[in-house]
Amino acid sequence: MFYIILWGLLLLICIGLLIYNLVLLMGIVYRRCKKREYQKMVLRLIKGGFLFIGGIVVTICLTTVTQITANTPSIVDKHNQVIEGSIAELKEVNLNGRKEWISIRGESTHNPVLLFLAGGPGGSQMAATRYELSELEKHFIVVGWDQPGSGKSYKAIKQSDLTIQTYIDDGHALTKYLKEKFSEEKIYIVGESWGSALGIFLAKEYPKDYHAVIGTGQMVDFLETEKLDYEKALEIAEIRQDTQKIEKLKSNGYPPYYDSDMVWKSAEYLNYLSSYMTKNSQIHNGGYNTMRDIFSIEYGIIDKVNYLRGIVTTFKHVYPQLYDIDLRKTHAELKVPVYFFLGRHDINAPIQLVEDYERILKAPYKEIVWFEHSGHSPWINESQQFVEELLKIKDHD
Repeated sequence: MFYIILWGLLLLICIGLLIYNLVLLMGIVYRRCKKREYQKMVLRLIKGGFLFIGGIVVTICLTTVTQITANTPSIVDKHNQVIEGSIAELKEVNLNGRKEWISIRGESTHNPVLLFLAGGPGGSQMAATRYELSELEKHFIVVGWDQPGSGKSYKAIKQSDLTIQTYIDDGHALTKYLKEKFSEEKIYIVGESWGSALGIFLAKEYPKDYHAVIGTGQMVDFLETEKLDYEKALEIAEIRQDTQKIEKLKSNGYPPYYDSDMVWKSAEYLNYLSSYMTKNSQIHNGGYNTMRDIFSIEYGIIDKVNYLRGIVTTFKHVYPQLYDIDLRKTHAELKVPVYFFLGRHDINAPIQLVEDYERILKAPYKEIVWFEHSGHSPWINESQQFVEELLKIKDHD
Protein backbone atom coordinates (compact mmCIF):
# COMPACT_ATOMS: atom_id res chain seq x y z
CA MET A 1 0.00 0.00 0.00
CA PHE A 2 2.85 2.38 0.85
CA TYR A 3 4.35 1.90 -2.61
CA ILE A 4 1.00 2.58 -4.29
CA ILE A 5 0.70 5.90 -2.44
CA LEU A 6 4.33 6.79 -3.16
CA TRP A 7 3.91 5.91 -6.83
CA GLY A 8 0.79 8.09 -7.04
CA LEU A 9 2.48 11.07 -5.39
CA LEU A 10 5.57 10.85 -7.59
CA LEU A 11 3.42 10.62 -10.68
CA LEU A 12 1.40 13.66 -9.65
CA ILE A 13 4.61 15.63 -9.02
CA CYS A 14 5.92 14.70 -12.48
CA ILE A 15 2.63 15.72 -14.08
CA GLY A 16 2.70 19.00 -12.12
CA LEU A 17 6.19 19.75 -13.45
CA LEU A 18 5.04 18.83 -16.95
CA ILE A 19 2.11 21.23 -16.71
CA TYR A 20 4.34 24.00 -15.37
CA ASN A 21 6.82 23.63 -18.22
CA LEU A 22 4.03 23.32 -20.77
CA VAL A 23 2.49 26.58 -19.57
CA LEU A 24 5.87 28.32 -19.77
CA LEU A 25 6.46 26.99 -23.28
CA MET A 26 3.01 27.94 -24.51
CA GLY A 27 3.35 31.40 -23.00
CA ILE A 28 6.62 31.98 -24.86
CA VAL A 29 5.13 30.73 -28.13
CA TYR A 30 2.00 32.81 -27.66
CA ARG A 31 3.95 36.04 -27.07
CA ARG A 32 6.09 35.46 -30.15
CA CYS A 33 3.14 34.76 -32.42
CA LYS A 34 2.18 38.05 -34.02
CA LYS A 35 -0.64 36.87 -36.25
CA ARG A 36 -4.04 36.49 -34.58
CA GLU A 37 -4.79 33.14 -36.25
CA TYR A 38 -1.55 31.70 -34.80
CA GLN A 39 -2.48 32.99 -31.37
CA LYS A 40 -5.88 31.30 -31.60
CA MET A 41 -4.22 28.05 -32.64
CA VAL A 42 -1.86 28.26 -29.66
CA LEU A 43 -4.79 28.91 -27.32
CA ARG A 44 -6.57 25.82 -28.68
CA LEU A 45 -3.41 23.77 -28.15
CA ILE A 46 -3.12 25.06 -24.59
CA LYS A 47 -6.76 24.23 -23.88
CA GLY A 48 -6.44 20.74 -25.40
CA GLY A 49 -3.23 20.11 -23.49
CA PHE A 50 -4.83 21.08 -20.20
CA LEU A 51 -7.84 18.83 -20.87
CA PHE A 52 -5.59 15.91 -21.75
CA ILE A 53 -3.35 16.34 -18.72
CA GLY A 54 -6.37 17.00 -16.52
CA GLY A 55 -7.86 13.70 -17.65
CA ILE A 56 -4.64 11.90 -16.78
CA VAL A 57 -4.52 13.54 -13.35
CA VAL A 58 -8.14 12.61 -12.59
CA THR A 59 -7.55 9.02 -13.73
CA ILE A 60 -4.44 8.70 -11.57
CA CYS A 61 -6.21 10.18 -8.56
CA LEU A 62 -9.22 7.91 -8.94
CA THR A 63 -7.00 4.87 -9.40
CA THR A 64 -4.92 5.71 -6.33
CA VAL A 65 -7.99 6.40 -4.20
CA THR A 66 -9.67 3.11 -5.15
CA GLN A 67 -6.50 1.17 -4.34
CA ILE A 68 -6.12 2.89 -0.96
CA THR A 69 -9.79 2.59 0.04
CA ALA A 70 -10.30 -1.04 -1.06
CA ASN A 71 -11.61 -3.00 1.92
CA THR A 72 -13.92 -5.74 3.07
CA PRO A 73 -17.11 -4.47 4.76
CA SER A 74 -17.61 -4.80 8.49
CA ILE A 75 -19.82 -7.62 9.75
CA VAL A 76 -22.97 -6.08 11.15
CA ASP A 77 -26.13 -7.24 12.92
CA LYS A 78 -29.71 -6.64 11.84
CA HIS A 79 -29.50 -3.09 13.22
CA ASN A 80 -26.45 -2.39 11.04
CA GLN A 81 -24.17 -2.27 14.07
CA VAL A 82 -20.73 -3.89 13.95
CA ILE A 83 -20.86 -7.19 15.80
CA GLU A 84 -18.65 -7.12 18.87
CA GLY A 85 -15.76 -9.56 18.60
CA SER A 86 -16.12 -9.91 14.83
CA ILE A 87 -13.28 -9.58 12.35
CA ALA A 88 -13.32 -8.13 8.83
CA GLU A 89 -9.87 -7.49 7.40
CA LEU A 90 -8.43 -7.10 3.94
CA LYS A 91 -4.69 -7.20 4.28
CA GLU A 92 -1.39 -7.84 2.57
CA VAL A 93 0.72 -10.65 4.02
CA ASN A 94 4.26 -11.80 3.31
CA LEU A 95 4.33 -15.39 2.12
CA ASN A 96 7.81 -16.68 1.38
CA GLY A 97 8.93 -13.17 0.50
CA ARG A 98 5.93 -12.56 -1.77
CA LYS A 99 3.32 -9.90 -1.01
CA GLU A 100 -0.11 -11.48 -1.31
CA TRP A 101 -3.59 -10.45 -0.22
CA ILE A 102 -6.13 -12.16 1.99
CA SER A 103 -9.56 -11.34 3.40
CA ILE A 104 -10.47 -12.50 6.90
CA ARG A 105 -14.13 -12.49 7.91
CA GLY A 106 -16.01 -13.95 10.86
CA GLU A 107 -18.50 -13.04 13.57
CA SER A 108 -16.15 -14.33 16.27
CA THR A 109 -12.38 -14.74 16.38
CA HIS A 110 -12.93 -17.78 18.59
CA ASN A 111 -14.44 -19.82 15.76
CA PRO A 112 -12.34 -22.31 13.76
CA VAL A 113 -10.50 -21.09 10.67
CA LEU A 114 -11.59 -22.07 7.17
CA LEU A 115 -9.33 -21.29 4.21
CA PHE A 116 -11.18 -21.03 0.89
CA LEU A 117 -9.03 -21.86 -2.15
CA ALA A 118 -10.32 -20.23 -5.33
CA GLY A 119 -10.51 -21.86 -8.74
CA GLY A 120 -8.38 -20.99 -11.72
CA PRO A 121 -5.42 -21.00 -11.61
CA GLY A 122 -5.62 -17.22 -11.71
CA GLY A 123 -9.08 -16.76 -10.23
CA SER A 124 -10.04 -14.44 -7.37
CA GLN A 125 -13.12 -15.18 -5.26
CA MET A 126 -12.73 -13.03 -2.14
CA ALA A 127 -15.82 -10.98 -3.01
CA ALA A 128 -17.76 -13.99 -4.32
CA THR A 129 -17.39 -15.94 -1.07
CA ARG A 130 -18.47 -12.88 0.93
CA TYR A 131 -21.66 -12.66 -1.11
CA GLU A 132 -22.45 -16.35 -1.46
CA LEU A 133 -21.25 -17.75 1.87
CA SER A 134 -21.99 -14.97 4.34
CA GLU A 135 -23.84 -17.49 6.52
CA LEU A 136 -20.56 -19.34 6.96
CA GLU A 137 -19.11 -16.32 8.76
CA LYS A 138 -21.34 -17.09 11.75
CA HIS A 139 -19.55 -20.36 12.36
CA PHE A 140 -16.04 -19.99 10.93
CA ILE A 141 -13.35 -17.42 10.38
CA VAL A 142 -13.53 -17.47 6.58
CA VAL A 143 -10.26 -16.63 4.85
CA GLY A 144 -10.13 -15.77 1.16
CA TRP A 145 -6.76 -15.78 -0.58
CA ASP A 146 -5.78 -14.13 -3.83
CA GLN A 147 -3.18 -16.67 -4.86
CA PRO A 148 -0.01 -15.46 -6.64
CA GLY A 149 -0.88 -14.39 -10.17
CA SER A 150 -4.50 -13.55 -9.35
CA GLY A 151 -6.48 -10.43 -8.42
CA LYS A 152 -4.76 -8.30 -5.80
CA SER A 153 -1.78 -10.70 -5.76
CA TYR A 154 -1.25 -10.63 -9.52
CA LYS A 155 2.19 -9.01 -9.19
CA ALA A 156 3.38 -11.19 -6.31
CA ILE A 157 5.65 -13.16 -8.62
CA LYS A 158 6.89 -13.09 -12.20
CA GLN A 159 4.73 -15.25 -14.43
CA SER A 160 7.78 -17.15 -15.63
CA ASP A 161 8.61 -18.17 -12.04
CA LEU A 162 5.10 -19.34 -11.12
CA THR A 163 4.83 -23.11 -10.61
CA ILE A 164 2.51 -25.54 -8.86
CA GLN A 165 5.04 -25.75 -6.04
CA THR A 166 4.72 -21.97 -5.58
CA TYR A 167 1.07 -22.42 -4.68
CA ILE A 168 1.84 -25.27 -2.30
CA ASP A 169 4.63 -23.34 -0.58
CA ASP A 170 2.58 -20.16 -0.23
CA GLY A 171 -0.52 -22.07 0.84
CA HIS A 172 1.50 -23.68 3.60
CA ALA A 173 3.00 -20.33 4.63
CA LEU A 174 -0.51 -18.85 4.81
CA THR A 175 -1.69 -21.82 6.88
CA LYS A 176 1.15 -21.25 9.37
CA TYR A 177 0.27 -17.54 9.52
CA LEU A 178 -3.41 -18.28 10.25
CA LYS A 179 -2.60 -20.91 12.86
CA GLU A 180 -0.36 -18.47 14.72
CA LYS A 181 -2.73 -15.51 14.36
CA PHE A 182 -5.72 -17.36 15.78
CA SER A 183 -3.86 -19.82 18.05
CA GLU A 184 -5.20 -22.87 16.21
CA GLU A 185 -3.47 -26.23 15.83
CA LYS A 186 -5.33 -27.01 12.61
CA ILE A 187 -7.57 -25.29 10.09
CA TYR A 188 -10.14 -26.40 7.50
CA ILE A 189 -9.64 -26.20 3.75
CA VAL A 190 -12.39 -25.75 1.18
CA GLY A 191 -11.10 -25.86 -2.38
CA GLU A 192 -13.14 -24.97 -5.46
CA SER A 193 -12.28 -26.42 -8.91
CA TRP A 194 -8.49 -25.90 -9.27
CA GLY A 195 -8.50 -25.00 -5.57
CA SER A 196 -9.85 -28.49 -4.78
CA ALA A 197 -6.67 -30.02 -6.20
CA LEU A 198 -4.51 -27.49 -4.36
CA GLY A 199 -6.28 -28.48 -1.14
CA ILE A 200 -5.35 -32.12 -1.76
CA PHE A 201 -1.73 -31.11 -2.45
CA LEU A 202 -1.54 -29.26 0.87
CA ALA A 203 -3.21 -32.05 2.82
CA LYS A 204 -0.78 -34.57 1.34
CA GLU A 205 2.36 -32.61 2.28
CA TYR A 206 1.19 -31.11 5.59
CA PRO A 207 -1.51 -33.38 7.06
CA LYS A 208 -0.96 -32.23 10.65
CA ASP A 209 -2.10 -28.71 9.73
CA TYR A 210 -5.65 -29.57 8.64
CA HIS A 211 -8.83 -30.86 10.28
CA ALA A 212 -10.21 -31.88 6.90
CA VAL A 213 -10.08 -30.98 3.23
CA ILE A 214 -13.32 -30.36 1.34
CA GLY A 215 -13.25 -30.29 -2.45
CA THR A 216 -16.10 -28.93 -4.55
CA GLY A 217 -16.10 -29.02 -8.32
CA GLN A 218 -13.31 -31.50 -7.59
CA MET A 219 -10.55 -31.83 -10.15
CA VAL A 220 -8.82 -35.22 -10.39
CA ASP A 221 -7.09 -35.78 -13.72
CA PHE A 222 -6.62 -32.47 -15.51
CA LEU A 223 -5.77 -33.79 -18.96
CA GLU A 224 -8.58 -36.34 -19.00
CA THR A 225 -10.96 -33.65 -17.75
CA GLU A 226 -10.09 -31.41 -20.69
CA LYS A 227 -10.65 -34.24 -23.17
CA LEU A 228 -13.97 -35.23 -21.59
CA ASP A 229 -15.10 -31.59 -21.50
CA TYR A 230 -14.24 -31.19 -25.16
CA GLU A 231 -16.16 -34.34 -26.07
CA LYS A 232 -19.17 -33.27 -23.97
CA ALA A 233 -19.28 -29.84 -25.60
CA LEU A 234 -19.09 -31.46 -29.05
CA GLU A 235 -21.87 -33.87 -28.10
CA ILE A 236 -24.14 -31.03 -26.94
CA ALA A 237 -23.37 -29.00 -30.06
CA GLU A 238 -24.26 -31.96 -32.27
CA ILE A 239 -27.55 -32.53 -30.42
CA ARG A 240 -28.36 -28.84 -30.85
CA GLN A 241 -27.18 -28.95 -34.46
CA ASP A 242 -24.96 -25.99 -33.63
CA THR A 243 -22.85 -26.20 -36.77
CA GLN A 244 -20.84 -23.08 -36.00
CA LYS A 245 -19.71 -24.47 -32.62
CA ILE A 246 -19.05 -27.91 -34.13
CA GLU A 247 -16.81 -26.40 -36.79
CA LYS A 248 -14.95 -24.26 -34.27
CA LEU A 249 -14.32 -27.17 -31.89
CA LYS A 250 -13.15 -29.46 -34.68
CA SER A 251 -10.96 -26.70 -36.07
CA ASN A 252 -9.23 -26.30 -32.69
CA GLY A 253 -8.83 -30.05 -32.34
CA TYR A 254 -8.56 -32.15 -29.19
CA PRO A 255 -6.88 -30.71 -26.10
CA PRO A 256 -4.33 -30.34 -24.63
CA TYR A 257 -3.31 -26.98 -26.04
CA TYR A 258 0.08 -25.38 -25.49
CA ASP A 259 0.15 -22.48 -27.94
CA SER A 260 -0.55 -18.81 -27.27
CA ASP A 261 -4.26 -19.36 -28.04
CA MET A 262 -4.73 -22.11 -25.46
CA VAL A 263 -6.95 -19.93 -23.23
CA TRP A 264 -9.34 -19.10 -26.05
CA LYS A 265 -9.37 -22.64 -27.41
CA SER A 266 -10.17 -24.00 -23.95
CA ALA A 267 -12.82 -21.31 -23.50
CA GLU A 268 -14.65 -22.58 -26.59
CA TYR A 269 -15.79 -25.70 -24.79
CA LEU A 270 -15.57 -24.58 -21.15
CA ASN A 271 -17.82 -21.55 -21.69
CA TYR A 272 -20.16 -23.66 -23.79
CA LEU A 273 -20.54 -26.13 -20.93
CA SER A 274 -20.99 -23.33 -18.39
CA SER A 275 -23.70 -21.77 -20.52
CA TYR A 276 -25.39 -25.16 -20.83
CA MET A 277 -25.38 -25.62 -17.04
CA THR A 278 -26.69 -22.09 -16.49
CA LYS A 279 -29.73 -22.94 -18.61
CA ASN A 280 -30.32 -26.25 -16.84
CA SER A 281 -33.52 -25.81 -14.83
CA GLN A 282 -32.34 -28.46 -12.35
CA ILE A 283 -29.48 -26.19 -11.27
CA HIS A 284 -30.43 -23.49 -8.79
CA ASN A 285 -28.88 -20.02 -8.75
CA GLY A 286 -26.68 -20.97 -11.70
CA GLY A 287 -23.47 -19.27 -12.73
CA TYR A 288 -20.89 -16.83 -11.42
CA ASN A 289 -21.75 -13.15 -11.04
CA THR A 290 -18.43 -11.97 -12.45
CA MET A 291 -19.35 -8.32 -12.95
CA ARG A 292 -20.67 -8.03 -9.40
CA ASP A 293 -17.47 -9.55 -8.05
CA ILE A 294 -15.08 -7.44 -10.16
CA PHE A 295 -16.79 -4.22 -9.11
CA SER A 296 -16.82 -5.13 -5.43
CA ILE A 297 -15.13 -2.90 -2.90
CA GLU A 298 -12.34 -5.42 -2.29
CA TYR A 299 -10.74 -4.44 -5.59
CA GLY A 300 -9.29 -1.09 -6.66
CA ILE A 301 -9.08 -0.17 -10.34
CA ILE A 302 -5.67 -1.82 -10.78
CA ASP A 303 -6.97 -4.92 -8.98
CA LYS A 304 -9.98 -5.08 -11.30
CA VAL A 305 -7.68 -5.09 -14.32
CA ASN A 306 -5.49 -7.74 -12.71
CA TYR A 307 -8.58 -9.79 -11.84
CA LEU A 308 -9.14 -10.23 -15.58
CA ARG A 309 -5.44 -10.61 -16.38
CA GLY A 310 -5.13 -13.46 -13.92
CA ILE A 311 -7.99 -15.38 -15.52
CA VAL A 312 -6.19 -15.20 -18.86
CA THR A 313 -2.42 -14.91 -18.45
CA THR A 314 -1.94 -16.90 -15.24
CA PHE A 315 -4.25 -19.62 -16.47
CA LYS A 316 -2.30 -19.81 -19.73
CA HIS A 317 1.02 -20.15 -17.91
CA VAL A 318 0.03 -22.52 -15.10
CA TYR A 319 -2.68 -24.79 -16.45
CA PRO A 320 -0.44 -26.74 -18.86
CA GLN A 321 1.69 -27.62 -15.82
CA LEU A 322 -1.31 -29.54 -14.49
CA TYR A 323 -1.74 -31.85 -17.47
CA ASP A 324 0.53 -34.50 -15.95
CA ILE A 325 -1.35 -34.62 -12.64
CA ASP A 326 -3.75 -37.44 -11.87
CA LEU A 327 -4.68 -37.57 -8.17
CA ARG A 328 -5.58 -41.24 -8.50
CA LYS A 329 -1.90 -41.95 -9.09
CA THR A 330 -0.12 -39.18 -7.20
CA HIS A 331 -2.39 -38.67 -4.17
CA ALA A 332 -4.09 -42.02 -3.59
CA GLU A 333 -3.44 -41.89 0.15
CA LEU A 334 -4.07 -38.99 2.54
CA LYS A 335 -3.85 -38.75 6.31
CA VAL A 336 -6.73 -36.29 6.76
CA PRO A 337 -10.50 -36.70 6.31
CA VAL A 338 -11.59 -35.88 2.75
CA TYR A 339 -15.01 -34.75 1.59
CA PHE A 340 -16.18 -34.24 -1.96
CA PHE A 341 -19.09 -31.80 -2.36
CA LEU A 342 -20.34 -32.65 -5.84
CA GLY A 343 -23.02 -31.08 -8.00
CA ARG A 344 -25.18 -33.78 -9.55
CA HIS A 345 -25.22 -31.87 -12.84
CA ASP A 346 -21.55 -30.86 -13.02
CA ILE A 347 -20.26 -31.37 -16.56
CA ASN A 348 -17.20 -29.20 -16.11
CA ALA A 349 -15.34 -31.44 -13.64
CA PRO A 350 -16.57 -34.93 -14.64
CA ILE A 351 -18.07 -36.57 -11.56
CA GLN A 352 -17.14 -40.08 -12.75
CA LEU A 353 -13.48 -39.18 -12.20
CA VAL A 354 -14.21 -38.11 -8.62
CA GLU A 355 -16.19 -41.28 -7.93
CA ASP A 356 -13.28 -43.31 -9.25
CA TYR A 357 -10.83 -41.35 -7.08
CA GLU A 358 -13.00 -41.75 -3.98
CA ARG A 359 -13.09 -45.53 -4.49
CA ILE A 360 -9.33 -45.94 -4.49
CA LEU A 361 -8.48 -43.18 -2.01
CA LYS A 362 -7.15 -44.26 1.38
CA ALA A 363 -7.96 -41.73 4.09
CA PRO A 364 -9.07 -41.72 7.76
CA TYR A 365 -12.51 -40.79 6.48
CA LYS A 366 -13.87 -40.08 3.02
CA GLU A 367 -17.32 -39.19 1.74
CA ILE A 368 -19.10 -37.89 -1.33
CA VAL A 369 -21.84 -35.39 -0.50
CA TRP A 370 -24.27 -34.85 -3.36
CA PHE A 371 -25.95 -31.56 -4.20
CA GLU A 372 -28.93 -32.49 -6.32
CA HIS A 373 -29.54 -29.01 -7.73
CA SER A 374 -25.96 -27.97 -8.45
CA GLY A 375 -23.52 -27.89 -11.31
CA HIS A 376 -19.84 -27.07 -10.97
CA SER A 377 -20.36 -24.69 -8.02
CA PRO A 378 -22.51 -26.10 -5.19
CA TRP A 379 -21.25 -23.29 -2.94
CA ILE A 380 -23.15 -20.90 -5.21
CA ASN A 381 -25.97 -23.12 -6.50
CA GLU A 382 -27.02 -24.44 -3.09
CA SER A 383 -25.17 -22.27 -0.61
CA GLN A 384 -27.48 -23.04 2.32
CA GLN A 385 -26.96 -26.79 2.05
CA PHE A 386 -23.25 -26.15 1.48
CA VAL A 387 -23.03 -24.34 4.83
CA GLU A 388 -25.09 -27.02 6.58
CA GLU A 389 -22.83 -29.80 5.32
CA LEU A 390 -19.73 -27.91 6.46
CA LEU A 391 -21.27 -27.52 9.92
CA LYS A 392 -21.78 -31.29 10.08
CA ILE A 393 -18.07 -31.75 9.43
CA LYS A 394 -17.21 -29.14 12.06
CA ASP A 395 -19.50 -30.78 14.63
CA HIS A 396 -18.08 -34.21 13.79
CA ASP A 397 -14.61 -32.98 14.74
